[in-house]
Amino acid sequence: MNTAIVGLGSNISPKKNIQQAKEILYERFKILRESKFVSTKPVGLADQADFVNGALLISTELKLDQLRSRLKRIEQDLGRPPGSFKYGPRTIDLDILVWNGKVVDEDFYKRDFIRKSVLELSMDVKHPKEDSKNVL
Repeated sequence: MNTAIVGLGSNISPKKNIQQAKEILYERFKILRESKFVSTKPVGLADQADFVNGALLISTELKLDQLRSRLKRIEQDLGRPPGSFKYGPRTIDLDILVWNGKVVDEDFYKRDFIRKSVLELSMDVKHPKEDSKNVL
């Protein structure tokens, strides 16, 4: 069994789209914990609505690539076109932030709200960048 922390974000009808995404994720995966959801300013393209962001700690038998594919399909089902602009408005954004206790998304190091959501769900997260500093 694998665990993952999945980040959720939206700035197009965020209340509705986050709720729909959570309902789908609760149907398809075992949800272990849920972080607080917070309002955040957009990154990269300032002229757009604020985002709502949070995260879920899930348990799954899927492999990392399989989970990533399933999340992309959920995004598409909720109206996010494939290959859409990374920093543009979106109905839903689902990202694997942590896989089996290890940070796998570089945004963890760049965005405070992601770090807070992850650490709210699991204090045992291994930070590869910090681990490499301690290697002799």
